Parts: sequence; structure tokens; C-alpha cells
Amino acid sequence: MAYRFKKSSINKSGLPPGTLVYRGEEREEEVKITIFNYNGSYYLEERKVSLEEALAYKQKDGIKWINIDGLHNIEVIKSLGDAFNIHSLVLEDILDTDHRPKVDCYDDFVYFVIKLFSYDFEEEEIDIEQLSIILGEDFVLTFQEKEGDVFDNIRERIRNQNSRLRSLGADYLAYVLLDVIVDNYFVVLDEIGEGLFLMEEDLLLDSSQDILSDIQQVKHEMIFLERSVWPLKGIFNNLLKGDNKLFKESTILYLKDVNDHIERTIDTIQSFRDIINGMMDTYLSNVNNRMNEVMQVLTIISTIFIPLTFIAGIYGMNFKYMPELESQLGYPITLIVMLAIVIGMLFYFKKKKWL
Repeated sequence: MAYRFKKSSINKSGLPPGTLVYRGEEREEEVKITIFNYNGSYYLEERKVSLEEALAYKQKDGIKWINIDGLHNIEVIKSLGDAFNIHSLVLEDILDTDHRPKVDCYDDFVYFVIKLFSYDFEEEEIDIEQLSIILGEDFVLTFQEKEGDVFDNIRERIRNQNSRLRSLGADYLAYVLLDVIVDNYFVVLDEIGEGLFLMEEDLLLDSSQDILSDIQQVKHEMIFLERSVWPLKGIFNNLLKGDNKLFKESTILYLKDVNDHIERTIDTIQSFRDIINGMMDTYLSNVNNRMNEVMQVLTIISTIFIPLTFIAGIYGMNFKYMPELESQLGYPITLIVMLAIVIGMLFYFKKKKWL
């Protein structure tokens, strides 16, 4: 799994609540701000705008979607928070990229923390980043760790004048963002499922240490995925039961559908964990069976040599009067007897299907 998380060297211990400290992967690229401003009759799209231009959109009409790619510039986050009256505790959570998924409802906005999964088909690995969404009366702010996401389809819908999204409010835009994120979980899980299927086939042919390492790796990935998705179940249940003025009744119905998708995602993850546990049991069984086969061979070899060792031991005794030692046929007769014993025991083992 391509989850590379590097903590900030700044220690937050002892700092006052609301102190803005970035805790995430170190980055040097410039923070990029993208803006969509639209309603039923027009839309405006601007990329790589300055902070001052982004702040000016607060006073404009229509729905505003301001997306920030990159959280390492604290001043940008603080300025946007001040302009849109975002609580300092929320800004603190935005900058903590290892935060647990949650939703906080305030008087003027709703704050979501959710994990964004994407599958890198070239590297064949999962990329995970934290996404923060702030829903206001006529705006949506999204904060991403880096550039690149799964929202291209949403952008195309905004550009399309006949799209239903253009005629609805900011709450519907927030729902669409959440829906795309959750739906993309299935894309990632489908790829994991294909990998598990191939791994199961390899496990039947090979029980090497490499297979065990792969199983352990996937197991850790599924634990992390479950930790990232499981809190969403409670989040949406509480959101659907609550009375939040920013979500219209019509949008609540759509959020129920997202909640159903989350339930399916959790069920899929749990079924994958059961498969992984079964693969671990299969691996251990294969190792034990292979060990039993080795022990069986060694036991048969030892059993064959017991009577031969007994005969050799008798004639290795230093007694003076052993008549057969004086016989010219003593040595070949002894070898023949020993060979007959070996053949007889092999025939017996074969008959008993021990070989």
C-alpha cells in the first residue's frame, strides 16, 4: 500500500488548542487553489489562482467550490479559515493528516474528515490521503494533501449547463463529493479482490516465505482500510438523525444512499479479512503437511535402518567364537539377508500406503 506518512518534526505537546501545526508528508511544491463558481445559468472555473483572488470569491453570488491542493502552507489555510469564519480547532484538524474520519456540525458550517482511496494501476498499489470538506450555506471548501483526485467527473458535470448539479445548492455538491469518494472505495476493493484471488492460486502452488509476507502485508492493508471506513458508519447515521439546516431534506435522501454504500464497503472489507484469515490457515496447513511429509520420509528411512543396524551391531561385537564369521559365505549371506529385509519392509510400507 502506498501510504507514506511522515510526521512533522514539530511536537504539539503542550501547545494551546487551535495551534496550527502541519503534520504530514513534507512537500516543497506550491499550494494550488482551484475555484468553481456556478449557478443554473453560468459557471466560472479558475485554476492556480492566488490566495487574494480566492478570498474575493466569498462575496460573489452562486455556489463556490474552492479546492486547495497541499496543506503544508499554513498561512494559506489560516487565511481561508479567517475569511470563511472557520473555527481554529477545525483548521488544526485539517492540518493533521492522520486524523480519524469524523463530522463536526457547527452553526454556520459542517466539517467532514474522510479518507480518499485511489488505485495506482501502474505501480499496482493503493494511495491514501486525507480529505477535509467544509460545507457552508453557499460554498464548499475541500482540502487535499496533494494534487490529483477522483473528482474529474464532478468537474465535468459542473461544466455541463444541463447538469442537475448546476441547479442545486452547496449541500448537493458536498453530497456528490462524498458519494464519489465512497463509490471509489469499490474500485479499490475490486482491485484488492483480484489480488486476493491470484494470491489464493499462488498459495496452492507455493507456500514459501514470500507468500506469507504478501499475506501479512494485505492483512495490514485491510486493517487500515477498515479503520478508515468504519467510523463513517456512525458519522452518517448521526448526520441523518440530526437536524442540520445546511442539508435540505431532498439531499438527506441521497445521503442515505451513501450510507448504504458505506455499509456495503464495510461488509466487503470484513469478507476480505475472512478470506485473508483463511489464506493464513491454508498456509499454515501447507507448512504442516510439508513438514509431515518430511517426517514421514525420515521415519521410513529410520525404520528401515533399525533392523540393519541391529544386524550390523551383532556382527560388530568382539566375541571370539562366532562360527559364521569363519564361513566364506557369511558376508554375502548377511548382505542378502539385509537386502531382503529392506525389500520386504518397502513392500509392506507400499501395501499400507505409507509410501
